[in-house]
Amino acid sequence: MLPLDGVKILDMTQFLAGPYCTMVLADMGAEVTKIERFPAGDDSRRLAPFVNGESYCAAMPNRNKKSLAVDLKHPKGREVFFRLAQRADVVIENFRPGTTKKLGVDYEAVRAVNPNVIYCSISGFGQTGPLAHQGGFDIIAQGFTGLMRMTGEPGGRPAKVGIAIADLAAGNAAAQGILAAYVHRLRTGEGQYLETSLVDAVLAWTVWESGAYFGGGELPEATGTRHRRSTPYQAYRTQDGYVTVGAGNQRLWERFCRQVVERPEWIEDPRFVDLGLRMKNIDELEREIEAITVTRPTAHWVAKLDEAGVPGGPVYRYDEVLAHPQVRAREMVVELEHPVMGRMRTLGLPVKYSGTPLAIRTPGPWLGQHTTEKLREAGYAEEEIRTLYDEGVVYDKYPDRPRE
Repeated sequence: MLPLDGVKILDMTQFLAGPYCTMVLADMGAEVTKIERFPAGDDSRRLAPFVNGESYCAAMPNRNKKSLAVDLKHPKGREVFFRLAQRADVVIENFRPGTTKKLGVDYEAVRAVNPNVIYCSISGFGQTGPLAHQGGFDIIAQGFTGLMRMTGEPGGRPAKVGIAIADLAAGNAAAQGILAAYVHRLRTGEGQYLETSLVDAVLAWTVWESGAYFGGGELPEATGTRHRRSTPYQAYRTQDGYVTVGAGNQRLWERFCRQVVERPEWIEDPRFVDLGLRMKNIDELEREIEAITVTRPTAHWVAKLDEAGVPGGPVYRYDEVLAHPQVRAREMVVELEHPVMGRMRTLGLPVKYSGTPLAIRTPGPWLGQHTTEKLREAGYAEEEIRTLYDEGVVYDKYPDRPRE
C-alpha cells in the first residue's frame, strides 16, 4: 500500500508548477486525474522532442496520472467535472486568477458539491495584491524576486537558473500545503482553500539572503559558484574541467591546505588565517588555489579531496551524471513502456521508503487516454458516453489503442 492510496485528485494544471506538484502526489500513490482541454491538451504537449507524435518532455511530470479530455466551457463538460469533484479529496489548478470562476469550477463552486474538499491554486503572483491579475511564468518570477541578480558571474548580465526553479519551488510548496491540509482534514473532517505563487515560493527559499539583508542591509549579488558566507566553497578550474570544493569550516580548511593542495603555510597566512579573512581576500585565495588545481586533471583532485575527507567532486555534464554508477545505484533513472512512444526512460524517485516503497507505475498518459474510464467511474452509461463523444464534450486522441 502506497502512502496516498485512495486519495483522489482532480488536476486542472499544465506546464510545470502544477504538474510537478501532482506528480509528487501521484508518485506517493494518489489517484490523479489530469483534466485537459482538447485537441491541444496541456501546453507542455507542444514541447519537443517528439517520439511517435508524443512529447517526451510532457510525459516526464505526468507519470502515474490519468488523462480526461473534457470541454469545461460546455455545460455537459462541467457536469462531468462536478460528478468527479463530488468524490475528489483534492482539486488543484494553476490558471490565471479569476479563470476558474469564469469557467464555473472555482473553490466555491466545488465546495457547494463537496464541502470537505481541499482546493489548491498556483499562480504567478498569488490571488491577492496589486499584481494578482498578471500572468507569471518561471522566468518572470526569477526576475521579479531578484533571483536573476544573484545568479551568474560577478559583473555579468542577470542569469536564469538552469532549471525552472520557480515552477518547481511553487509545485513543491503546493504539495507540502496539500499534504498538511489533508492531515488536518483527517483530524477534523474539514477541507479548505490554499494557494501559493511562483513569487512567494522563490522568496521563501531565499532564507540566507533575507537574513543578510534584514540583519545587515546586504544586497545579494551574483557570485558565480562562490558561497556567500564561506570559502573555499566553489568550483575551481582544473587541467581538464572543474572541481568543486566544500571546505566549509576551519577543520576542513586545514585538511585542504595540508593534504589536498599541500600548502600548510596557508593555515598561518595572515590573509587566510580565519574565515573572515578568507572571505575578505577571496579573490586572492581563488587565484592561489587555481594556480595549483589547473596543473592536474579533475580526477586527481577528486581523489585527493576524498582521501583527505574534504567534500568535493567533479562538475559533470548532464549526460555524464545520468550515466554515473551512483545515480544508477540509487535508481534515479528508470525505464518503462509507453503505449505510444515505446520503451522510455524517466527520472526515479528521490525519497526512498522502507515501509511503503514508491514506484513509477505508469508513464505519462496520452491526451484523453482515460476519458472513457473516468466517465464510467462517474456513473455514465455507455450510451451517455457515446453521446458525449459525438457532441464533442469529451475526447480521446487514440480511441482505438489499448489503454495501457
